[in-house]
Amino acid sequence: MPVVRIDLSRSATRQVVQAISDTIYQAMTDVANVPANDKFQIVTLHDPDELIYPIDGYLGTSYSPSIVFIQVTWNAGRSIEVKKAFYAAVADGINRKTGIRKEDVFINLVDVSRENWSFGNGEMQYAPAE
Repeated sequence: MPVVRIDLSRSATRQVVQAISDTIYQAMTDVANVPANDKFQIVTLHDPDELIYPIDGYLGTSYSPSIVFIQVTWNAGRSIEVKKAFYAAVADGINRKTGIRKEDVFINLVDVSRENWSFGNGEMQYAPAE
């Protein structure tokens, strides 16, 4: 049920993009109990002037041109502990697989109700029970 948007520099190689994609999916299934094969992702590569971040840092974190913006829209209901574990798994995995600094892994979670999804055919597959 999640849809993931990944925005990063156009200079990223195909291998880096694939590693980021795989890491996020792995964290979703291992940590956040997302079903197998539920992998919907949109990757957008940007020119340097299209990735805007605070040059002086924010909340004690500094950023570089290698910043990766990740937005995950998924069903509401996960605990704060699960979300924290998800953030850590994604940042650690991306760092380990690509060398991108953990500081440059920016993640935003959007919690939505189950009825806000259609996986095709104009149907509400997660319709509330009547």
